[in-house]
Amino acid sequence: MTTEHTVKSFDEELKRLSDLVAQMGGLAEAQLQAAIEALVSRDAEQAARVVQNDARIDQLERQISTQTIRMLALRQPMAQDLRQVVAALKISSDIERIGDYAANVAKRAIALTQSPPMRPVGGIARMGRLVQQIIKDILDAYGAHDADKAVAAWKRDQEVDDMYNSLFRELLTYMMEDPRNIGPSTHLIFIAKNIERMGDHATNVAEIIHFLVRGEDISEARPKSDKTSFAVVTPPEETA
Repeated sequence: MTTEHTVKSFDEELKRLSDLVAQMGGLAEAQLQAAIEALVSRDAEQAARVVQNDARIDQLERQISTQTIRMLALRQPMAQDLRQVVAALKISSDIERIGDYAANVAKRAIALTQSPPMRPVGGIARMGRLVQQIIKDILDAYGAHDADKAVAAWKRDQEVDDMYNSLFRELLTYMMEDPRNIGPSTHLIFIAKNIERMGDHATNVAEIIHFLVRGEDISEARPKSDKTSFAVVTPPEETA
């Protein structure tokens, strides 16, 4: 009877832990959506709320960290249970970073309200929505313990990198065409990079989920095609 009670109690703790991770992930996803909306609508007040709400994600990460350490110390889980506890700790760290990047996007969105609108914002919004969908799919995969769904989302990081490469070159061109574009274009490049990094952290989570479910790493090489370090953009020819 005592053993059954102990097992049931531990299962309930694991469920609460998973629920906290899901709650944290949902907040990070909502933060990204709100930051992109603030960027597109040039809404400084909404962007400021995104920055302020980042504290809620940090608080949940601390709560998850405390609970996982307690469970490791008192329950000494093994095999699948151990993987589930460690996965929650690692996933919460990646989600916390996603939340930080969403707050960074919001901070730069505030700065961009002081400059005229720029066309590349539309491309950045599309990139943000793609990453948001990847995060949603990965959170769903975590809740369902679905390794295949996690891998499918993991593979989409290639699309994120391709969009980032294209935006990077476009923004460099804007900067060379008119020095007045340098300030806002720089903000947009950093925003695009922050979103690209969110995609990287989402792929980290996908890999953790795969290991949680299957007990092994994803066999394929991580999809990666950020070529901005080697980007060369030819300045526009001067007209007579």
